[in-house]
Amino acid sequence: MADSEPTHDNPRNTRNLPAVVPQGALARPATENWLLRAIRTLFGWKAGSVRDDLQVVLDASQPDEVGFTAVERTMLRNILGLHERRIADVMVHRADMIAVKRDISLGELMDLFESAAHSRLVVYNESLDDPVGMVHIRDLLAFMTAKARVTTSTKTRRKKPPPAGLDLRAVDLALPLSQASIIRKLLYVPPSMRAIDLLVQMQASRIHLALVVDEYGGTDGLVSMEDLVEQIVGEIDDEHDSDEPPAIVRQPDNSFIADARASLDDVRSVIGEEFVPGEAGEEVETLGGYLVSHVGRLPVRGEVISGPGNFEVEVLDADPRRVKRLRIAPRKERQPPRTQRESRRREAAPEGNPPPQANDNTRPPPADGAGSQ
Repeated sequence: MADSEPTHDNPRNTRNLPAVVPQGALARPATENWLLRAIRTLFGWKAGSVRDDLQVVLDASQPDEVGFTAVERTMLRNILGLHERRIADVMVHRADMIAVKRDISLGELMDLFESAAHSRLVVYNESLDDPVGMVHIRDLLAFMTAKARVTTSTKTRRKKPPPAGLDLRAVDLALPLSQASIIRKLLYVPPSMRAIDLLVQMQASRIHLALVVDEYGGTDGLVSMEDLVEQIVGEIDDEHDSDEPPAIVRQPDNSFIADARASLDDVRSVIGEEFVPGEAGEEVETLGGYLVSHVGRLPVRGEVISGPGNFEVEVLDADPRRVKRLRIAPRKERQPPRTQRESRRREAAPEGNPPPQANDNTRPPPADGAGSQ
C-alpha cells in the first residue's frame, strides 16, 4: 500500500536521493585538469569557484596546453573581465553622441542617417537631458514605403504604373518626426551598472540601445548592444565602416598629430615612456582629458601648453565644448626676451665694438687736455 500512495501527498519525496550530496559535486567535472591539480598542490590552494579555476588555468598555461585556441582564450578572458566592467567604461560619451530633435523633418532625418552611419539615433525634446526615445532607420524606411505604396484603384487610373508600385512623390519629406509615430522606447541605465547585466537586460527587452544617465537625470552617454558584444569578440566592422586613421601619427619633424580622444596608454606606446602625464593623468583616460586636468580649464585653439615632461602640446582644433586635434612635440628652448634698454644699446653700438656691460664701471681715457687742471 505504501507504494501506491500518490506523490503529491509527499511533496518533499526524497526517498530516491542520496543521503548527502558533497558540496560542489554537481558543479565540478568528475576529473579535474592535471594542470589545475598541480597548481593547487604546489601552492596549497583549496577548490574555489569555477571562475577562479578558469582564470588560474588561463594565466598559468600555454595556448595549446588546455585545448583552447588563441581566439578562444582571448574571448574567455574578455568574458571574465566583463564581470567587473561598468557601463562608464564602454559607453559613447555625450560629446560624441549623434542625436536628433523630435521635430526634425523626415528629409533631414534621412540625410543625417546617411552621414551618421548608424541604424539607431536618440531623439530628444529641447536638449539631450530631455530624451524621448530613439528612431530606427528600418522604421523610417517602412513608414516611407507605406506612404509611397500606390493602391490598386490608383494604378488603374494611371497610364503608366510606377515601378514596384511605389510613388515616392507621395512621401511628405517635410513631415516632422514626431508626427510619423515611429519613435521607440529607450533603456535608461546608470554608469555604475555592470556591462554584463545590461547585456542580459537588452536581450530580454529586445531594446538594443540604452541612454546612460547620471544621478541628476542628465545624459552622460550612450551604449548599444554592439558596444557590449565588442567587449567580448573585439571590434565589429560591417560593410559601411570605413578605416579610421590612427589616433596618433608621427610626423617627419618628430612631432605627433593626435586625436584628443586618444587614450594616454596609446599615446605613451607611440611616443615612448618619457611621455609621463603625472598626477594630471591619474583620473582621466584620454589626451584631451589630461589637458583639461593639467591646465584646469578647456584649452582654446592655437594655445601651446607646456608638459608633460619635456613635451609641449599645441591645440590645433577645438570648439567651446572640447578639444579635437593636437600636436605633441619636444619643448623648444626659448631665449629670454631682451629688455628695451639692451636693445637700444645693441643698435647704438658700432660694428666690431661690443656694447658696454651694465656693471662696467671703467671710464674711457680722457681726450688731449681733458681732465687736466
